[in-house]
Amino acid sequence: MFCGLGTSAWAIDPSRRISQYAHSSWRTQDGVFASAPTVIAQTGDGYIWIGTQSGLLRFDGVRFVPWIFPEGSSHLPSQYIVALMAASDGSLWIGTTEGLAHLKNNARLQSYSHSHAGINEIIEDSDGRVWVARYAIDDGKGPLCRASDSDLECYGKSDGIATNYATVLAQDSAKNFWVGTDALYRWKPGSTTVYFSRELSRSVGLPSVLALAAGRDGAVYAGLWGSPKLGLQRFFQGNWRGYVVPGMNGPELDASELFVDRNNSLWVGTRSQGIYRVSNGTSDHFRAEDGLTSNSIEQIYQDHEGNIWVTTSKGLDSFRDLPVASFSIREGLSSDGAVSVLSGRNGTIWIGNDGGLDSLHNGEFSTIRTHHGLPGEAVSALFQDHAGRMWVGIDNSLAVYENGTFSEIRRSDGGDLGIVTALTEDTDQNIWAIVITTVQKHSGRLFCIKNRRVVDELGPPQIDVPLSLASDPTDGIWVGLLSNDLLRWRRGQVQRYHFDPGTTQPGIFQLYAQSDGSILGATQSGLIGWHGESQLLSLTTRNGLPCNRVFTFVEDKEGTLWLYAPCGLLAIAKDELQKWWQRPETVLKLKLFDVLDGAQPGAAPYRPASSVSPDGRVWFVNSHIVQMVDPHHIAQNALPPMLRIEDIVADRRTYSPHQDMKLPALMRDLEIDYTALSFVMPQKVRFRYKLEGHDRDWQDPGTRRQAFYNDLRPGQYRFRVIACNNDGLWNETGAALDFSISPAWFQTKWFLVICVLSGLLLIWAFFRLRMQQMQRSLSARFNERLAERTRMARELHDTFLQTLQGSKLVADDALEKSSDPIHMQRAMEQLSAWLERAIHEGRAALNSLRTPTTQTNDLAEAFKRATDESRMQSRMQVSFSVTGHPKEMHPVVRDEIYRIGYEAIRNAYTHSNGNQLAVSLRYGKDLEVCVSDNGVGIDPTVADHGKNGHFGLQGMRERAARIGGKLFIVSSPDSGTAVRILVPGGIVFKKSHVTLLNKMKNVFGRMGRTFHAD
Repeated sequence: MFCGLGTSAWAIDPSRRISQYAHSSWRTQDGVFASAPTVIAQTGDGYIWIGTQSGLLRFDGVRFVPWIFPEGSSHLPSQYIVALMAASDGSLWIGTTEGLAHLKNNARLQSYSHSHAGINEIIEDSDGRVWVARYAIDDGKGPLCRASDSDLECYGKSDGIATNYATVLAQDSAKNFWVGTDALYRWKPGSTTVYFSRELSRSVGLPSVLALAAGRDGAVYAGLWGSPKLGLQRFFQGNWRGYVVPGMNGPELDASELFVDRNNSLWVGTRSQGIYRVSNGTSDHFRAEDGLTSNSIEQIYQDHEGNIWVTTSKGLDSFRDLPVASFSIREGLSSDGAVSVLSGRNGTIWIGNDGGLDSLHNGEFSTIRTHHGLPGEAVSALFQDHAGRMWVGIDNSLAVYENGTFSEIRRSDGGDLGIVTALTEDTDQNIWAIVITTVQKHSGRLFCIKNRRVVDELGPPQIDVPLSLASDPTDGIWVGLLSNDLLRWRRGQVQRYHFDPGTTQPGIFQLYAQSDGSILGATQSGLIGWHGESQLLSLTTRNGLPCNRVFTFVEDKEGTLWLYAPCGLLAIAKDELQKWWQRPETVLKLKLFDVLDGAQPGAAPYRPASSVSPDGRVWFVNSHIVQMVDPHHIAQNALPPMLRIEDIVADRRTYSPHQDMKLPALMRDLEIDYTALSFVMPQKVRFRYKLEGHDRDWQDPGTRRQAFYNDLRPGQYRFRVIACNNDGLWNETGAALDFSISPAWFQTKWFLVICVLSGLLLIWAFFRLRMQQMQRSLSARFNERLAERTRMARELHDTFLQTLQGSKLVADDALEKSSDPIHMQRAMEQLSAWLERAIHEGRAALNSLRTPTTQTNDLAEAFKRATDESRMQSRMQVSFSVTGHPKEMHPVVRDEIYRIGYEAIRNAYTHSNGNQLAVSLRYGKDLEVCVSDNGVGIDPTVADHGKNGHFGLQGMRERAARIGGKLFIVSSPDSGTAVRILVPGGIVFKKSHVTLLNKMKNVFGRMGRTFHAD
């Protein structure tokens, strides 16, 4: 809020013409209404309701929505609505051609179906009771009725109202009811006075009182139609008199609607002449020729914010006040060619126009033309000197206007000066003028005039093209040049300052010298400033201006700087401007008045293009019209907008919003429609909304009236919306709606619980399985190690240790007969043999522990070494056979096969007592190894269950199972023992592993994934 800018109330300013208000219209012919609107009202929730000939509409400032009554409620007695009244309790009373209805809470409609009389007027008295004026031709109950919750209590002839119909109804400040019919009744229970019955008797029973209104000052107005025509009548202090105001048509006025607004101004709607507004004894007229939808008026209404609404036979009109008022031919200008404006010291506003010199004084326009003494037609620059004389540029000359006459100023050679574009006066009372002699070449000269004589003429090369002038408060003048130079002329001395705007658009078009010596200039690249000997400053969009170009500017009496720019009228408060002087990079706070506020900025060719009148009003011209803003009377809209959430659209299905509503599951698209009920400037209403449960911060959709969401999760939500009116006043409470989105079966809590329990159960089962696997693996490893240790202990005991023991016995025997050389030699030979045997047995034991993975891939060779190492225990004949081509095998699997085969060979040598051993390998699709002997066989119990303390057979079975092979042991006392192991090729052969990995890589590659295997 700027100091001095605005008042706290919003209403229609009665001092302005109707044509100076903002006017909006909605025409039936444009398809806005299905039929002509008839009446209008605004309920307490902020909605505007419009009755038409075919139903009821609701309006939020943007959208007209046909009202559809809820299911289960009553219906209107008729779709032709002729009366609407918004009651103090927020309900809406509806009068139709066939009866009365009452709408409560926008949801429940009660129809007074027992009364089929047409309703003409509905009012609410000072006690909150509802009264109706109606046709009562059939039931004879009387034309004036009071409505209760379920019935009408009517008053007629027995109550002093000797008529069976009433057209209009009003109540005055003394609580008298005025009833219009073929006469005019003033009525209270028990008291009746009749007026104009004789004067209106020739109307032959036709309604003659067409309109009634009660003023705030106790006056009552009536629109009468009879023979003779009575026109508009006013009842005041007990007497009726014809109400004739200058500009109105007197008795010929066919008033069909009367309305008294909050300023006690009387609005008169007519049947064929448009509307009149009467205020302070003067009238103003607005017709279809001025933009009204029709000259036939149905109703006039004022809403909560002070806007005036008019229903006509062809549409709907609204009028609201504007911060910036315009003056054109309609308001009294001689032509729409205003090029300069100047406020005189006596408050007269002088306007240089294309056809004369216009002046506005005390609200009245007058024009000085050539036949009034104006020495020309086109007025350019204006200036008022220290003595109050008006200097006027006219055509190609300059004239002084004093005491009603013009005297021309000519050059020393007697010729015309040229087109005067700017004027000023220095401290020595010399008049300086910028004159253009050839517009096409932008040539200009500077003239100094003293005592009405040209005493100096400056031009190139002394000074290049001048555009603007300002008087220095101390001495001399300032000149703005086309070259963007700022020139200071002081007693023949010139100081030049250059301004580089950074663009190719040159020129300083206006200068203003402040009392502290600082200079401001208007350019196409912003506002420039100079103070002292400092560098020129620049005020542009970087400092918060909506646009750079400045047409003209002026400082008002409060120090606020007003800029007339293409983007609107800008107001910069004095303290904000001081911030810029101190810190040129500061972003300023300013007030913008745009086209919706009435601003129509444009460039004017002559100076001054802006001025401040003694009463503080600020004036501008734009080459066509004059505009004015009064900083002390800019009405502020003090009513925050009322908000409503209108519809919920879920997956293209519309739901009526109500608290704790539930929306269906698996909903993808959600639209929430909301509105703010402010009718001053709906285009400037801004919103913020937040969906609690989804949005972290407030969303700023600007002026959009819908919120959109996608794929909301099931749960509880709260939608909140707030808004501000045209003056930025926020309704922080706003509107809120609680709703929930139902979950699908797989989104419910019980399903989640089941999933969690199932997951835990699977984890537990996997854990148990893994523990069992680890236990089996550890047991197998333990048994395997135990078996190996047992076998090694047995082999060391049965072979190696026994051999060592035998070696010791041989050595002991040799020591006993150490003196016998022959005995000693035989003992040493025998000891050497025993020690060689021990070496072979120890090597065999060590070889059984070695891992074949470090050796060749040939199992046949490995098994052959095993038989060679075992021959010391037995002299069995060994045969080998290999079928197929040997293949590369997985080392771990190969090692297990080797250990199984080695164990079988060792067992054959140690336990079979046979003399033949056969070892065969068959390489095919699978690998088969067979070790057989012709010994005594294995006891069936031992073959099936093993022998206590021995783990060879058990270890072989476990190894076979670990590598996915099958172990077969066939034994009999007659045929010996055959141990056969069969291992699938997909497990043992390396090529099969590579092929499987390649196949897996191809599969995963087609799936677009990366496969890696060590």
